Amino acid sequence: MADPLTPDLCIIGAGSGGLTVAAGAAQMGASVVLIEAERMGGDCLNVGCVPSKSLLAAARRAQEMREAAAFGIAPVEPAIDFAKVMDHVREVIAAIAPHDSVERFEGLGVRVIRARARFTGPAEVEAGGQRIRARRFVLATGSRPAIPPIPGLESVPYLTNETVFDNRTRPERLLVLGAGPIGCELAQAHRRLGSEVALVDIGPMLPREDPELVGLLRARLLAEGVRLVERVEVRRVEPGPTLVLARPEGGEERIDGSHLLVATGRRPAVEDLGLERAGIRHSAAGIVVDHRLRTSNPRVYAIGDCTGGPQFTHLAGWQAGIVIRNVLFRLPARGTPVALPRVTFTDPELAAVGLSEAEARERGLWRRTLAFDFADNDRARAERQTLGRIKAVVGRGGRILGTAILGPHAGELLLPWVLAIERRLGIGALATSLVPYPTLSEVSKRVAGTWYAPTLFGERTRRLVRWLAKLG
Repeated sequence: MADPLTPDLCIIGAGSGGLTVAAGAAQMGASVVLIEAERMGGDCLNVGCVPSKSLLAAARRAQEMREAAAFGIAPVEPAIDFAKVMDHVREVIAAIAPHDSVERFEGLGVRVIRARARFTGPAEVEAGGQRIRARRFVLATGSRPAIPPIPGLESVPYLTNETVFDNRTRPERLLVLGAGPIGCELAQAHRRLGSEVALVDIGPMLPREDPELVGLLRARLLAEGVRLVERVEVRRVEPGPTLVLARPEGGEERIDGSHLLVATGRRPAVEDLGLERAGIRHSAAGIVVDHRLRTSNPRVYAIGDCTGGPQFTHLAGWQAGIVIRNVLFRLPARGTPVALPRVTFTDPELAAVGLSEAEARERGLWRRTLAFDFADNDRARAERQTLGRIKAVVGRGGRILGTAILGPHAGELLLPWVLAIERRLGIGALATSLVPYPTLSEVSKRVAGTWYAPTLFGERTRRLVRWLAKLG
């Protein structure tokens, strides 16, 4: 075995978090070793954010063709070549891949090792026959699909988000198990691309999100032909595939499909890393970290999905910056963001940040919930995308506690609310902003303005105006 490498930093995992740490640290002058056994770019590039949004974009184009009549354009049922749709997905991945490639990172001065890494002790990792004794280590190993223990599932072929984008034959009847963000996105995409789709979950659809906004999205999916089966027990899976469900009134119901997609969440990838040898506390729920993202081994940090926290690419990238501040500059940076945005990329999109109304009430912080409909926004009307609503949760003194948006480009509209929560701004900061017309971003200003409406248009103001008028 070769002499050990002794870099400043050794990173295990070349997904979003690991790549951000590696690029940042190397460009700041640190010596870096990056270890990745699978594909550079991790889940986000290869089997997650990039391919799913590419598929959704193709599906949206197909739906626009069906809904063109309102614009004076003859609607048509699109002729969909599913294999070419998947070619589009692969082309998008290929266009982004050079940014995450071995060549780019080696050009930055990073030593990249393509092998599986295992700790051999508290201060050493072995990968591909090479030992690495770094000053600090960063675990960024991501997550893998969580497969539920449903009888019969193990004997039936099924897809996950890691394999569905390799499928080049359009499913005739797609069964989607799991009505979380991934399940909802892929169910709608496949339905728009011509598949019959049944979306099944043991609980309600998108249980974390605002119930009113989820109700609007649920109606949209149903209108497009998605069969939605919520709050149901899946007793077993039979070849076909067939989902056998327990009926509330007794007996069983069977839903037959041609393909089965399991989208029941993801679990931290912490197995086979030798964490015990390194003295790193962990469980099936993830690697245990403190407020600075340090593990129980002070030499080792962990970021992203492998910690068992919220599973967002943008969170892993943000945490990468926290690790750089802690490791390279010895700054005591905290790894918990003040505001953590999230988006479900259905059409319309559902985006949220901060506290929900229920959470704010539970903590005794809630004062009012403000709402404004996209149907009252001129740009939304011009584009005939009026399904949607924005809701702002406001506390004492007008402080913004949280926001949820269902509507076109909701993820893009969320940024000012993220900034407001991070900076502890009041609702007046948005209500008094100058917003270009006509834009969808006016919904934020308009909903903020409703905070003042009871006072501004109340009787006291009317009396004041009349009194001032008498002064000439």
